[in-house]
Amino acid sequence: MHHTPEVQLQTLKQQLAKVQLIEAPGTIMFGLGLYGKFAANGNAFHPLLNDPGVVSMLLGAGGTVMAWGTYKLVTILREMQRVKKRLAL
Repeated sequence: MHHTPEVQLQTLKQQLAKVQLIEAPGTIMFGLGLYGKFAANGNAFHPLLNDPGVVSMLLGAGGTVMAWGTYKLVTILREMQRVKKRLAL
């Protein structure tokens, strides 16, 4: 089934919004991990952020989600550019 460029752009915008929603918790996890690793100095606002194992897990999981999100965002944005070029022709 072949969609018009306008429909493709709308679909890509929806995919972009979904990826951004999925990526947001990863960014928060990564940020909390950085806080626990470098800023808390054993006096974090939550006791779990003083645990090096939890901090490493936050950095690893958050970083992984952020890397996946970046890959998906770049892929979707490239496809949007291709569709926009076809639409302009």
